[in-house]
Amino acid sequence: MNTPAEELQLARERIEVLLADLESANHRVAELEKRAKADRIELNEMARKVHAANAKWWQDVNTGLPIKRNKGELLALIHSEISEALEGERKDLMDDKLPHRKMAEVELADALIRILDYCGGFGYDIQGAVDEKMAYNATREDHKHEARLIVGGKQF
Repeated sequence: MNTPAEELQLARERIEVLLADLESANHRVAELEKRAKADRIELNEMARKVHAANAKWWQDVNTGLPIKRNKGELLALIHSEISEALEGERKDLMDDKLPHRKMAEVELADALIRILDYCGGFGYDIQGAVDEKMAYNATREDHKHEARLIVGGKQF
């Protein structure tokens, strides 16, 4: 049986081991967070860049002053790019402006550019929304294979 002093010493040693383990775990978490951040596509930054590149579409042609863009019109333009991508897939077409690429690929790029311009123009936190929606979708019962296999389950 240990003396109180020996028990105290053993407790201190266990605490030191636990603290070392905790420090190691914190270091590992920091490294994983750093790697995740490096791998992350910063959509809000992309939206700012795309919007800056498209600034001319948000200005009066004659005066250069800002104009108020119609959200419905902008969303319809996004929709039209998706429709053009569908047509490219339907007919297996190559793009007429970038002939080395599939039409669908280029039209999806156009849609993404329009979406990011929209988000940049209206100050949407697209990164936060995508991150939260991905996390939510990961927990959805109707997105699991089992749910998709039942009669009436989502097929696509």
